Amino acid sequence: MIIDDTSRVTIPDSRLAREATQFVRDSAGDFLFHHSARVYCWGVLAGKRKQMSFDPELLYIAAMFHDLGLTPAFRDSRVRFEVDGANAAGDFLRGHGIAERDIEKVWLAIALHTTPGLSSHFHPIAALTAEGVMMDLVGLGYDEFTEAQRNAVEANHPRSSQFPEELLDTLYDGIKHRPETTQGTGLADVIADKDHHFHRRDFCSLMRHSRWVAAK
Repeated sequence: MIIDDTSRVTIPDSRLAREATQFVRDSAGDFLFHHSARVYCWGVLAGKRKQMSFDPELLYIAAMFHDLGLTPAFRDSRVRFEVDGANAAGDFLRGHGIAERDIEKVWLAIALHTTPGLSSHFHPIAALTAEGVMMDLVGLGYDEFTEAQRNAVEANHPRSSQFPEELLDTLYDGIKHRPETTQGTGLADVIADKDHHFHRRDFCSLMRHSRWVAAK
């Protein structure tokens, strides 16, 4: 995809990338595939703008797998969906003989992508995955991308006007069976929005009513 004379987004044309694309499309469907592809595009564009050095193939895998933990294959999981996606990416990369140091980069990028304030302090794969996610979800950094860039990305990977509600529904479907994993994260907002019986855990109350206090 050529966006303008100075910014190019190229999907890696390797066996690894092609098989990742097929795996995610088969496992997650077109909605999450296009979201994940946009995350990759935003990440690449941000990385180029900031003159960051990164491996596009590893960034692509991180973007492709970052929401895999929301899919039906993980409906019995009791861990955070981010960890499920990170583990799945790790297994996929090991199956292709990728070095453990690179697997760790992708694992951390996926595991941390919903935790604000951390990813930017790690390697570029983590930083750019999180930046791409936040751009696609809430438009963080929207004006730092040109209109031509935004239009080109959407032309290749459409983002409908219903995207917010569709993704909120997708998030809820993927985490409603494990609401305890969302406590203390922004995903608790999703549970609370969909399930009015859900109660957010309050850290201050945990401190004030811990076993330490009860034992005194």
